[in-house]
Amino acid sequence: MTQIPDNPLVLVDGSSYLFRAFHAPPHLTNSKGEPTGAVYGVVNMLKSLINKYQPSQMAVIFDAKGKTFRSDMYADYKANRPPMPDELRSQIAPLHEIIKAMGLPLICIEGVEADDVIGTLSTLASRDGRHTLISTGDKDMAQLVNPHVTLVNTMTDTIMDEAGVEEKFGIPANLIIDYLALMGDKVDNIPGLPGVGPKTALAMLLGMGGVDKIIANPDAVAELGFRGAKSMPQKIKDNQEQLQLSYQLATIKIDCELELSHDQLDIKAPDQTALIELYQKMEFKRWLNDVLGGETNEKTATAQQVNQASDAEYSCILDKTEFNLWVGRLKEAKCFAFDTETTSLNYMQAKVVGVSFAVEPGKAAYVPFAHDYPDAPEQLSEEFVLGELKPLLEDPAYQKIGQNLKYDRHVLKNHNIELNGIAYDSMLESYVFSSVGSRHDMDSLALKYLGRKTTKFEDIAGKGAKQLTFNQIDLATAAPYAAEDADICLQLHQHLWRALEEDKKLLSVYQDIEKPLIEVLCEIERTGVYIDIHQLASQSRDIEQRLAELEEKAFEIAGEQFNLSSTKQLQQILFEKLSHPVIKKTPKGAPSTAEEVLQELALDYPLPKLIIEYRGLAKLKSTYTDKLPSMVNSQTGRLHTSYHQAVTATGRLSSTDPNLQNIPIRNEEGRKVRKAFVAQQGYKIMAADYSQIELRIMAHLSQDKGLLTAFSEGKDIHRATAAEVFDISLDDVSSEQRRSAKAINFGLIYGMSAFGLSRQLGIPRHESQKYMDLYFERYPGVLKYMEDTRAFAEDKGYVETLFGRRLHLPDIKARNGAVRKAAQRAAINAPMQGTAADIIKKAMLTVHAWLKQQQEGNIRLLMQVHDELVFEVKEDFLPIAESEIKALMQNAAQLDVPLLVEAGHGENWDEAH
Repeated sequence: MTQIPDNPLVLVDGSSYLFRAFHAPPHLTNSKGEPTGAVYGVVNMLKSLINKYQPSQMAVIFDAKGKTFRSDMYADYKANRPPMPDELRSQIAPLHEIIKAMGLPLICIEGVEADDVIGTLSTLASRDGRHTLISTGDKDMAQLVNPHVTLVNTMTDTIMDEAGVEEKFGIPANLIIDYLALMGDKVDNIPGLPGVGPKTALAMLLGMGGVDKIIANPDAVAELGFRGAKSMPQKIKDNQEQLQLSYQLATIKIDCELELSHDQLDIKAPDQTALIELYQKMEFKRWLNDVLGGETNEKTATAQQVNQASDAEYSCILDKTEFNLWVGRLKEAKCFAFDTETTSLNYMQAKVVGVSFAVEPGKAAYVPFAHDYPDAPEQLSEEFVLGELKPLLEDPAYQKIGQNLKYDRHVLKNHNIELNGIAYDSMLESYVFSSVGSRHDMDSLALKYLGRKTTKFEDIAGKGAKQLTFNQIDLATAAPYAAEDADICLQLHQHLWRALEEDKKLLSVYQDIEKPLIEVLCEIERTGVYIDIHQLASQSRDIEQRLAELEEKAFEIAGEQFNLSSTKQLQQILFEKLSHPVIKKTPKGAPSTAEEVLQELALDYPLPKLIIEYRGLAKLKSTYTDKLPSMVNSQTGRLHTSYHQAVTATGRLSSTDPNLQNIPIRNEEGRKVRKAFVAQQGYKIMAADYSQIELRIMAHLSQDKGLLTAFSEGKDIHRATAAEVFDISLDDVSSEQRRSAKAINFGLIYGMSAFGLSRQLGIPRHESQKYMDLYFERYPGVLKYMEDTRAFAEDKGYVETLFGRRLHLPDIKARNGAVRKAAQRAAINAPMQGTAADIIKKAMLTVHAWLKQQQEGNIRLLMQVHDELVFEVKEDFLPIAESEIKALMQNAAQLDVPLLVEAGHGENWDEAH
């Protein structure tokens, strides 16, 4: 029996299997009558391959549309093939989508066939000594078999190595092309040699050795003794060109130009959300059930039934009687799902055009009051609807369920309604349950947890410049969409809350950190911050001048003009004209010009260094100095960012419009942008920042005596580390030694290897390894923490913060070494970064509570950026504010080392930091 080496490169002849699966029973269709059998057959085969051979690298290859080089060689090539049936053509796109969602590389190359791509990849892999398993039902592929290439036909469950080829065809693999050329192929319309079948071809090849020898000495064929041998020499002479053409047509190309090489075909993590949607559409219920986490078919079917409009009870309320009935239900329920439909995503500008409610699954209502399209039906007035709902929405005794209720709180505030009683936010429930398990928008969550495909906003409003705002959508379309939002939100909460209740730590993260933070973030966002638009305009002009100077210098170095922002032109200049070494390639095989590549090249060459500066300045200009002034709200005169609780894997907040987290602070131009964030007259900007919080968390989590002592005694941790590693006194530590120790300290919390440290410090790898070995000798608790954390992650599939936030690591057992090591590095860092995120959030909650007790106008919380809180403070209130804020932040968590907060103030953010 043929033995396949472990972890082979698997190449799948997708086109071969697609046709075979299409013609094989059962001929499946979904409930809409759409054919699905070919898709099912191919995907089932792929799953079987992955399960059986456990590859880390794999690709599925299909024929591309259009003619190939063989058609140019021979116009009648495949001319006899009938056109593809519509029932098969319609299955190609969904099959491709499923393959991509499975995380499998999919390849289609114009001008060549799938066989040629497979031939090229398997040849490259063979040259590297890598074993390739080609999954196909095509006999032509036998020509590729060698000691490193084996064929498998999953439909017949047969494997063919070199011995298998000889057993099946009677000749070795290196004569298969000759065999195919002599016989020809009616399906592909390869002419071959007239009158030659399998037996004749075999006799000729065994007697002569190959087509080239047959053509060179046709008369010798007459002596081979097979039936018809005497007449064969003349046939060979008469059809010599046809035979040579057949040989070329039958030869699989092994030198195609490919965007991906054989060693770049890693299987990626599946896109679960996409798979759920695709399996739902194709009605592959067993696979859908698997992705949804093994829930019962009955449960999935129930969710699907609710999805049918005929089963769900969705009302559009246009009269007071029905409205009053619903208000009565809400009051009686005491807890209800609530959603707003608005005119804009900009929370400062959006106006509510209608509201929806649900108190039990499958039953919901939409109350429109501001749809203003032509011929819109008469609606209840905004004044009446919001006037009646205001007491209910403002009463904390009534618990509200929503999806991203921070936004609803904002838009209701635009109507002078204070949303209280925020109890359950399905977005945050999902995020706390599994920050990386899914995107946390409602459509993705409905697919993942309810097995239900919801109506998307783009489905009813359109896309792009012609997209309608909700008030412009007719009620026949708008009402079911809006009611569904409330219904789905309720169902998601019920599903996710049960999951959270099973883990008291996760429940605490939701109830004690994430949910109360909604109010804090809402206040920060509405407060906004002043910016000096004149300073930013001046900075933009200065940057523009500097960019022009850099451009001229670049042209001078390159010896020609080129577009510095064009990757293609930069590749040509750096690697072709200037012959700089290619350090890394893109997935398509081109030389990379990524930031880390330019950083490395900049150590030896001037142009990459210049490009780095140019890119940084250009991005700063487009993202901040040009853009920020246009984002100032015309009514408040301030800049209002949006903070997101459910984006990062570790629990850190992110922000958009603008992104305050990414303003560079390590260069002068970045700090100038911070100078534009100013206080109003009579106030100062005050910043309070946790000092080395992740290192302090490392000391607490690792319980390393050396680190605990250094922090408790208030030592400079980097100087203390240098003293330990280099075995010298604190007073003898040089600035260079401190820099090295700092790189080690921060590198370790991000899982940096000796190789990474050597690159950062610019020292040989063996020297950086020596530094790390010495570090672990002096701080053995850190090494034990790292080893224990990796082991815990591999066992559980997640790590936890100090407060119980769970950080899942789906790649911690990945077969691909690079992917697995990245997950291991994340396992080390995530508890520290996640704990730091929890601490700053807890600090925001305590600070917010204190702010509410102060006289209005004395102090406002403006921004949260990484480990820093930024305030606007009345000048005479500064001493109190600075003292109190530092104390509140330092006491936000109790660690075994002191939390240290540094605070400062000034006319602008840069001065305060």
